[in-house]
Amino acid sequence: MTAPVSHTLAELVNRAAVLASTGPRRLLGITGPPGVGKSTLAGLVVAALDGLAELVPMDGFHLAEDELHRLGRHARKGAPDTFDGAGFVALLRRLRAAGPDTVYAPEFRREIEEAIAGAIPVPASVPLVVTEGNYLLVPERPWGEIRDLLDEIWYLDVDETERLRRLTDRHIAFGREPAEAAARARGTDQRNAELIAGTIGRADLVVRMAPSNPA
Repeated sequence: MTAPVSHTLAELVNRAAVLASTGPRRLLGITGPPGVGKSTLAGLVVAALDGLAELVPMDGFHLAEDELHRLGRHARKGAPDTFDGAGFVALLRRLRAAGPDTVYAPEFRREIEEAIAGAIPVPASVPLVVTEGNYLLVPERPWGEIRDLLDEIWYLDVDETERLRRLTDRHIAFGREPAEAAARARGTDQRNAELIAGTIGRADLVVRMAPSNPA
């Protein structure tokens, strides 16, 4: 297993910039357990590349609230089978093909707990697509197809106490009571985190996140 190494943001941005310069379009994945800082780092990298990259999060493929209730999976929202994994794989294939047309991706809106179709445009001219999500390295279908569609996957690692604090604070920020937030972070979210932790050995780079980094 690759040992976690601390990297500055500048080092990671430079690595992403080099990747963007090596072909007509490259795809970079950022993964790790809930609360580790995936969306924050992905956003910072894309912003620093200033037009050379677009962010397409996996969260846009959450199943709709009504569908989760119909399937009896709403209490486990965030688990692998609460996403349209095959749809995410299909989008990555389109992005990798880098055809002449703009590709539109969905975006998850936490304030309404739903995904909005066609919210993220990826023009054909963008040389790097950054995607972030929990299950980029899970080997089971359909997630197992992702590894070969991404040119690099970075796994983010952080102190477990810090991760749980961040995750609990995030649940509170989106309307859960503190006790409910803590139970969610240590229940369903923790089971997902343990699954994701087992995929660390498949990453190209393991990045140790500083405790002071925002979630």
